[in-house]
Order: sequence, then C-alpha cells, then structure tokens
Amino acid sequence: MTERLLNWLKSLIASGDVHPFYCSSQWVRLSHEVLDMDKHECQICKQRGRYRRADLVHHVNHVKDAPERALDIWYTDADGNRKRNLISVCKDCHETVCHPERMRKCSGGAPLTIERWD
Repeated sequence: MTERLLNWLKSLIASGDVHPFYCSSQWVRLSHEVLDMDKHECQICKQRGRYRRADLVHHVNHVKDAPERALDIWYTDADGNRKRNLISVCKDCHETVCHPERMRKCSGGAPLTIERWD
C-alpha cells in the first residue's frame, strides 16, 4: 500500500466513514481476487462443514485497527505464523460471527414489533 493511500485511509477512519475505501478500485479488484481464490465459498461455513456462497470479503485485522493491512491478503502474526487477513464470507457469517456488535440486541427478549391480529 502506498503512503498516500494509507494516509487517505487513515483520514477516512478519523472521519468515521470508511465507505469510500470499499468503493475504491484497489479494494474492488482485491475483493474479487479473494472471492475467486476461495471459489466464492464462505470460509467460516466451510470450517463448520457447510457450504454457503460468499458475497463479501472480511478483514480479520479490522481496517480501523490495522489500516496498513487493509489491502493485504496475508499477514504474519506475532509468533511468525503466516495467516489470512482477508477471507470470503457469506452475509450471515459477516454479521453474526465477524461483527456481532452490529447485531440488533433486544432488551429482555422483547419483540421488535408488536404483534397484531386486527
């Protein structure tokens, strides 16, 4: 990643809106490469013995936490092990496994809507 691109990404993170990064030609190209590499299979479902088509690419090292790795398919962890930074995932896994904090939480299990039989 170039210094200019990294600075741009850091400015997006600071502004709280990284959406333009996900529309960039670099990301679009790379995400298609990752999906092709994984044969469009959700890697989380695959680990669980299921098949689901992947439509999204997830950053294992979140962009906000490691912007310098935003365009790296692989990374080396603290122990020197080579690991995937970008993985193909289905929408369900992206929301429930990758970003559980985004899931809408109901207080006390209350329904989101009132059931009516009028």
